[in-house]
Amino acid sequence: MLWSKTRKALRARGVMGINQRNGDYILRYNKRSLYPLVDDKIKTKKMALDAGIRVPELYGTIATEQGISTLRKVVDTHRDFVIKPAEGAGGDGIMVIADRFEDYFRSASGRIITLEELEHHISGIISGIYSLGGHRDQALIEYRVTSTELFKRISYEGVPDIRIIVLKGYPVAAMLRLPTRQSQGKANLHQGAIGVGLDLSTGVTLDGTWLNRKIQRHPDTANAVAGLTVPDWEDCLSLAARCYDLTGLGYLGVDLVMDRDHGPMMLELNARPGLNIQIAMDDGLLRRCRIIEDHLETVGDKDLPAAERIAFSKSKFAVAGPVAVEPQDPS
Repeated sequence: MLWSKTRKALRARGVMGINQRNGDYILRYNKRSLYPLVDDKIKTKKMALDAGIRVPELYGTIATEQGISTLRKVVDTHRDFVIKPAEGAGGDGIMVIADRFEDYFRSASGRIITLEELEHHISGIISGIYSLGGHRDQALIEYRVTSTELFKRISYEGVPDIRIIVLKGYPVAAMLRLPTRQSQGKANLHQGAIGVGLDLSTGVTLDGTWLNRKIQRHPDTANAVAGLTVPDWEDCLSLAARCYDLTGLGYLGVDLVMDRDHGPMMLELNARPGLNIQIAMDDGLLRRCRIIEDHLETVGDKDLPAAERIAFSKSKFAVAGPVAVEPQDPS
């Protein structure tokens, strides 16, 4: 009886369950043949570059054990960089190098790492221990994103990212994911990062959720997480909306990062975005998706430009949340 009441309450709030997500949205809107475009980060990056979408610069790739010997040459002119699996998920297998010390490398957490350790890590990536299907993979070596001063104040060690759910090119919901000590500097909610809802209309942060509890301050920095304005929010929405045109995937999770020098960048795409964003937003995805679907029935097959799709979403999904307490980040 209690479960029945809970289910009815969730349904009344328009909360989307995993079976509904899989059947009514992922299977309906995402062709299986298009999955490789987003599951392989190299393909995603090349597609984005061809379309003029900003992404972290790719320094090199290593696909074989023999190719590991080229690592020194690839990173020779870079003091900092990121190593990640091409087909990884959830932040697993990512190694962030923040600086160099003589012949050594220094991780984002300050640990000193040898070249041999980097090579061993890449060997593990190639063997497939971090890939989605457990099959052989490639290692990417790319530009290390540096957070803006605003994001540094509300994050621990790692780089926060922004997840935007997009349905048929319309932004549906957005959240900011903040690394914590618990998450070991990763922006992964399952590992203890903070999810902070975003007002889709303004880019202003709402309350945070951490370990299934509502919070107003970051547990490590003690700084407020609500009432802040994400810089370049219009660019973030534009990047997210254009990713539908880029891939053809109708139900999509777009992950963005905010770089100090280059502004918003598309980090990766997800054809099976999770449902935790509903907790961060304190609002149901199903309710919002049905608003978009009703609108699509009205406009029919008319191919609206990204700017019009964004304007519609902003008009429908404005949140009566905190008023911004800080101006746009000048950095």
